[in-house]
Amino acid sequence: MRITMSTIVFLIFILMLSILVAKVTNLIATDVQYTHAISEHQKLSTIDQKKYNIGDSSEHLMWFLQISDIHISIFKDPSRISEFKEFCEITVNAINPPVVLASGDLTDAKTQDAMGSRQFLAEWKHYKKVLDESKIVNKTVWLDVRGNHDNFNILTIKSPENYFLNYSIQGQKHTRSYMHEISVGSEKFSFIAIDACLEPGPRRPFNFVGQLTEEEIKKLNHFAKKSRSHNNDYIIWFGHYPTSCILSQYEETVRDVIGKYNEGMVYLCGHYHTLGGISPQMYTLQHMGFLELELADWKDNRMYRLAAIDHGHFSFIDIKHGEWPVILITNPKHALYTMPLKENSQSVIKSTHIRILVFSTVPITSVVAQINDETWIKCVHIKGPLYVAEWDTSSYQTGIHYIRVKAVDLNNNEKMTTQPFALDGSRLSFGVLPRILLMSDATTIFGVFFGVILFINVGILCTFRICHKLCEMKKMRRIHTGVRVINCSIRKLWILSTIDRMFYPLILYPIYLTFGPWAIGEVIENHIGIIFAWGMFIGKSYLPGSFTYAYGFFQLFSFHVPLIILLAHRVDKRFQAIEKPPRRAPRYLQLFWRNLPFALLISMQMIMIYFFWLAYGTLATVLCPLRTWSVFLALILWHQAHVMPDGCLRSAAFVWSASGQLSMTE
Repeated sequence: MRITMSTIVFLIFILMLSILVAKVTNLIATDVQYTHAISEHQKLSTIDQKKYNIGDSSEHLMWFLQISDIHISIFKDPSRISEFKEFCEITVNAINPPVVLASGDLTDAKTQDAMGSRQFLAEWKHYKKVLDESKIVNKTVWLDVRGNHDNFNILTIKSPENYFLNYSIQGQKHTRSYMHEISVGSEKFSFIAIDACLEPGPRRPFNFVGQLTEEEIKKLNHFAKKSRSHNNDYIIWFGHYPTSCILSQYEETVRDVIGKYNEGMVYLCGHYHTLGGISPQMYTLQHMGFLELELADWKDNRMYRLAAIDHGHFSFIDIKHGEWPVILITNPKHALYTMPLKENSQSVIKSTHIRILVFSTVPITSVVAQINDETWIKCVHIKGPLYVAEWDTSSYQTGIHYIRVKAVDLNNNEKMTTQPFALDGSRLSFGVLPRILLMSDATTIFGVFFGVILFINVGILCTFRICHKLCEMKKMRRIHTGVRVINCSIRKLWILSTIDRMFYPLILYPIYLTFGPWAIGEVIENHIGIIFAWGMFIGKSYLPGSFTYAYGFFQLFSFHVPLIILLAHRVDKRFQAIEKPPRRAPRYLQLFWRNLPFALLISMQMIMIYFFWLAYGTLATVLCPLRTWSVFLALILWHQAHVMPDGCLRSAAFVWSASGQLSMTE
């Protein structure tokens, strides 16, 4: 019977794992030509893509800059401000872009202890002062948009604390999403900013995910249609949140909006901060055919992005502040970033020149290029940053090839860059982690993690409880494997599941967290809110749950699971002591080591409660079943594990006692 049940469980596990792997694989697939069902509209638009004669002309060329997650702070790292000023004065002067995108988190909005969050007017004044003193509006078009930090502790878009309205460049004209159009040469470009900030904007940490209302989705569609009606050639979408972090209250998602307009080349964002250095190049090609490119932050990494559209092809490079010269190869384009639905590959195949943009703070003295291991070719300066060299594409018709470019400026600063290219459609693969982070749905991932940890907390104890009942009815025998550690773990959890005063609180607490309120307090300063796993109520406003699931997962994983393990170990020790009573009472040192793990667990939870108090105040901390009340629950259960009558273990003795019964005292 045990073998049959184990086999069935194993097969079910393999089936579920296979389904999960298949779904994830389909989710992150980026070869849109073969794996995605392209609409008829898109099919027609790819056929009609504009073909260019790519030669040595400086026409059909536009470049721009992006900076993200500046996090100007009055408490941390003053060099963020001083180097940001260098960017506005030196970098912008050297590159001379018609447009600069500032994609959110312009200010830090965190208190000195980094736990609390609110808007600080001084930070916004620093931001505005840098832009004013650098005379940025006289040099370029500065397109800024809000991020979640710019929206901490803001009740409505018109709140006095929403300093973006008065201290940013675009906030004085646009309260949320907007479109800006420019013309460069004979071509027209639309830059559409997507403001997905929550309204109201809670204090951290429940302000991680953005949201677009039905009104905002319709506004974005209106901008794209307006761009098309103005015969604009290209749309560059940008915002703070990656699309995986933007909820939609409408049947259309932000990816649907961006992808359905063939003029839309790319979506540029920030927010993830390279995930702490784990994913420094967070790029992917979305199923709808556009690139999504997360930019590493200015806050810690001092990164910015140079991007260009050259003869219908989008290219970019992310650069560390202060590094010169800056090189961007626009033809042939990087093989990883080709967009078959947006770009005409025939333009590159038939091109006659390699095209390179080179910038520095001083004149460039030398630019040379090399393909594969061939001879270095001297590049000719055409106009501005554009350098070209003739090439014969017939030599590179199949497979992946590599182009290297080396540039030297008047100060003898030397820079070399290498990138792969392909003329036959050969493709490279984006990293798995960036694809998951940018192509998934953060809310779904957080919800799945919460559901899994909830199942672990509730399902395992319930399963052992059911098995115990079946053993009592003699319909099955206790589970036994060939691995001692597994047998020991099963025994401990099994015994714990038979003790009513332990079992019911341990399973009802996670279930409560699924439905009941986690905390009641000032989610926004002077405004009471109620936090649930599935959403938040702030006044008359409702914000659907998203990051709350991740917060709940962390609570169950870091506190409740260890609590179950410690309680299971303690009741098992009680059980063993009854079967084989110790010869002497435990000494003080033994008692210390016995209770030390539990004391550490409680201490860690108290630290989390302290952080929660810093974030949301006293009321939310007192009325907080998620954090504060869980400590009292744990203390009561730990006390019960030591003082409960021996009779509470009688049921477990039927299965686990060597003699089938215990000598117990009531």
